[in-house]
Amino acid sequence: MNALHELWDKQPTKQFEQFVVSKEFAATSKRPKQENARPPGEDAVTADPPSEDTVTGLPGEDTVTVYKAMFGKFVRWMTKHDKRMSTLTPEDIITFVTARQGDEPTINSSIEYRYLRLLDRCYTYLKISPSPASVAGGIIWRNQQVKRDAGMVALTQEEQERFIKALPDAPLRQLPNGLPAGWKRRRDRAMQLVMLTGGVKPAEVVGIHIQELDRTPNTEGFYKLKITPVDKHETSYKHEALLPGFAADEVFSWLMERTGLQIPGDLLFPGKLNGSKLDPSTVYRQVNQTFKRAGINATRTGGRTLRNTYARDELDKGTPVTELTKRLGLALERSTLRYKQRATNAKETGT
Repeated sequence: MNALHELWDKQPTKQFEQFVVSKEFAATSKRPKQENARPPGEDAVTADPPSEDTVTGLPGEDTVTVYKAMFGKFVRWMTKHDKRMSTLTPEDIITFVTARQGDEPTINSSIEYRYLRLLDRCYTYLKISPSPASVAGGIIWRNQQVKRDAGMVALTQEEQERFIKALPDAPLRQLPNGLPAGWKRRRDRAMQLVMLTGGVKPAEVVGIHIQELDRTPNTEGFYKLKITPVDKHETSYKHEALLPGFAADEVFSWLMERTGLQIPGDLLFPGKLNGSKLDPSTVYRQVNQTFKRAGINATRTGGRTLRNTYARDELDKGTPVTELTKRLGLALERSTLRYKQRATNAKETGT
């Protein structure tokens, strides 16, 4: 047996405590850049905590304490199950990080990936390849994608028509105190059309700036939404969505009203008359209400279903995967292909 492996099998705690403060540990803080790497959040074992020194790669004192506590819990698990560091399998590591006590996981999901990365660094040092922690991370990630894809719902054409007919609306009028009545419903109408016909996510639609909307259609009659990451979700990419003419008309009508209301700032769909940002959870509730008014009994009734519908329809129309990937602001074409492979009609899954 490899002498170093034998030491880690016999004295895992002692060996780890020496390793975590060594230059060898620092050397594992970064991996060589790989082609076709997954975007942030898709690789379970590549992200290190920000508390490590960016120059030396060594963790600070507090982080070392956390790492020791994490590894100590892992050692206790190995001891209980008569496992050895050098002979652990990916399945063993999955069992450890996904273990539950009653209805609650013994390891929080946000810590799960830190565990995988920490163990992966140990296996890198031990020169055990492939790293069982890395393989375990890949299996966990793929299983999560399968679960997510299985719940993907998209609307039929008939359901889309019902959804559009059920969009919020209100006549233009003023209250006795002079304040406008129903402006939020007209805002929501335009906003939900942007989500359905442009495939824009709730976390993006609340942060669209007025200047991101083109006022002139392209040669095919579509209006560009030049979405930037500013005021969007932290994972949003810069991309261009396309709005059909009828949806753009509703947006321009709302924009004209917004101008008349003298709402400050440049958010296209502000939350209040003071120009503050709309909360995505409010968007979800309003979309859900439109589903109810339309009588659509889907298993999922939020913005994701509208985005699924847009993506599925575009692929059915023959829109190239590469082009649709860009429109949706996705990093990988395989993410777009899931819409084709897994989307199901709301009617089939929701009744």
